[in-house]
Amino acid sequence: EVYFKNLSKQKQKEVMEKNGNNHKLRVCVATCNRADYSKLAPIMFGIKAEPQFFELDVVVLGSHLIDDYGNTYRMIEQDDFDIHTRLHTIVRGEDEAAMVESVGLALVKLPDVLNRLKPDIMIVHGDRFDALALATSAALMNIRILHIEGGEVSGTIDDSIRHAITKLAHYHVCCTRSAEQHLIAMCEDHDRILLAGCPSYDKLLSAKNKDYMSVIRMWLGEDVKTRDYIVALQHPVTTDIKHSIKMFELTLDALISFNKRTLVLFPNVDAGDKEMVRVMRKKGIEHHPNFRAVKHVPFDQFIQLVAHAGCMIGNSSCGVREVGAFGTPVINLGTRQTGRETGENVLHVRDADTQDKILHALQLQFGKQYPCSKIYGDGNAVPRILKFLKSIDLKEPLQKKFCFPPVKDNISQDIDHILETQSALAVDLGGTNLRVAVVSMKGEIVKKYTQLNPKTYEDRLELILKMCVEAASEAVNVNCRILGVGISTGGRVNPREGIVLHSTKLIQEWSSVDLRTPISDALHLPVWVDNDGNCAALAERKFGHGKGIENFVTLITGTGIGGGIVHQHELIHGSSFCAAELGHIVVSLDGPECLCGSQGCIEAYASGIALQREAKKLHDEDLLLVEGMSMKKEEAVSAAHLIQAAKLGNMKAESILRTAGTALGLGVVNILHTMNPSLVILSGVLASHYVNAVKDVINQQALSSVKTVDVVVSNLADPALLGAASLVLDYTTRRIY
Repeated sequence: EVYFKNLSKQKQKEVMEKNGNNHKLRVCVATCNRADYSKLAPIMFGIKAEPQFFELDVVVLGSHLIDDYGNTYRMIEQDDFDIHTRLHTIVRGEDEAAMVESVGLALVKLPDVLNRLKPDIMIVHGDRFDALALATSAALMNIRILHIEGGEVSGTIDDSIRHAITKLAHYHVCCTRSAEQHLIAMCEDHDRILLAGCPSYDKLLSAKNKDYMSVIRMWLGEDVKTRDYIVALQHPVTTDIKHSIKMFELTLDALISFNKRTLVLFPNVDAGDKEMVRVMRKKGIEHHPNFRAVKHVPFDQFIQLVAHAGCMIGNSSCGVREVGAFGTPVINLGTRQTGRETGENVLHVRDADTQDKILHALQLQFGKQYPCSKIYGDGNAVPRILKFLKSIDLKEPLQKKFCFPPVKDNISQDIDHILETQSALAVDLGGTNLRVAVVSMKGEIVKKYTQLNPKTYEDRLELILKMCVEAASEAVNVNCRILGVGISTGGRVNPREGIVLHSTKLIQEWSSVDLRTPISDALHLPVWVDNDGNCAALAERKFGHGKGIENFVTLITGTGIGGGIVHQHELIHGSSFCAAELGHIVVSLDGPECLCGSQGCIEAYASGIALQREAKKLHDEDLLLVEGMSMKKEEAVSAAHLIQAAKLGNMKAESILRTAGTALGLGVVNILHTMNPSLVILSGVLASHYVNAVKDVINQQALSSVKTVDVVVSNLADPALLGAASLVLDYTTRRIY
């Protein structure tokens, strides 16, 4: 216990330092009626008692300011709280429209008050329509909200209002374990939920033993004894006003017949409240010798009255919450509190449709004494709430986050989506081959077609169209719905316009080529185009090692050397679409000539073409073949022969591969020092031969701060095709690109 207390103190100290040592948390407490003040007052006293941590502003609105309901703002003044603002927000009326208009009036008046107060946090209680106006105003004005008593379940419109406030609130104080679980089920952040208990319990659990007879006599008469009177408190049910008025009439008839001294409190300000008052007056309750009808009783006196009553009857939440702490019998009428947790002292009469039924309940309950229940609190809620307030870090983002449970992929009910797999047509234009594939949403290559890449622009475009049409037709047969066409090609590409600006020497007649227009016109599908290195990075981000990684680099080691850079989850293209030409990073000023015209590029050392060049040199000098190798006369020398020779112990071949790996590693070090990614992915046929060499160079040459980077070999079989497909799938499924 001592350890956790010290840990809590340390956290509060850290939060104070974050928020600024001299900054006090400015708390606005807004109270709308007598009921919510009974819950908020203990918190307000606690805040007021710690001026070194808090500044308190009190806003009073709603029925507090109405004479018919006792002008209950006076009890706030009697408690020695300074009321900063009084807002008259109740539109008088007897129907649902009056409640709506009251909410609207509060919304009109509150912004000016909140602009003047500028609170750090607003405390809102419960489920009244006034509280909804408060929470709405604060949320829209970017003020943090602490909601008291969220997560509970009851009847009527209160449930909807309570849960609406929960979704607007940033922090939650709940009273029961079930309420906490409800909040979690509503996707609220568990770290922002405090199970504290009901604040009113802090006061009522210490109040029962005070002088109560004077209170009883003051409200009910000199001749009344303890356990020999009834407290009645009933409110209209706004979702069924007519029935609730009838039920109140039956309740009064039953109480008159029961013939016990009864204290009747006026109902809340709700649609139907005036009609209930008329029922009271029609039956002469205010002048009946057995009845005392009052607009308001101060909470500390109300506690004494219900604690020593023979029974409480009605549909107030007080009956099922606070009264259980004293074991006083309660008769809960109707559906207004349906779903609330109750002690064994509560007898429910959900269908209170006859006087006899209510009278029978009175006969069963009156005068009993039940065990005390602490479902809603243990008397220590306020210290927990104050500690929770002190832990709030004002520098945390204001935007609240919801903790949604994992869900299965949404299955559209459109017949096309049920029967067909959403897919993309992926096109890869390589230096040697032209490939087209149907790729599903999950990265599965359903169908693939390969042809030699023609040498001329006309033949190449004609073949692309022919292969795409063939693939699209076949997609229908395998139940694939083509969403668009993605094209991966070598060279510099303007992806916004779908134009190849400038190609490498590997693909001839491929500069200033508009690919999007003719293919889109022919297939009637959207078309996206990008550089093959960028597509490889997109493939890794969607299907490979880069999934979920914020900053990473992909290097393609194939015929040439290319790559793509993902920074803060976004692909970098550069101002002239020339970013990530990683193969042309210069690692030696006097190195071999590159196809780009420069010298010493990574591509001039480590590409398949470079290795083929070195293999030919060795072969011409009869230094390539070693024992265990053989070549046919007509067989062309390739990079594969160099790698095979190195594996069989050819020292010259080993040296060439080591130099190539070192050049690639130096290029990666330059990338690390420039972009500082957390991951480097080597892709392509040569990746596995270079990965260890790259790691060695990083350990030898890189700054210590970047040596922790992960270097991995791609596990994707076709990164170019998968990247081309992701161009389509990320756009058409409204995911980030």
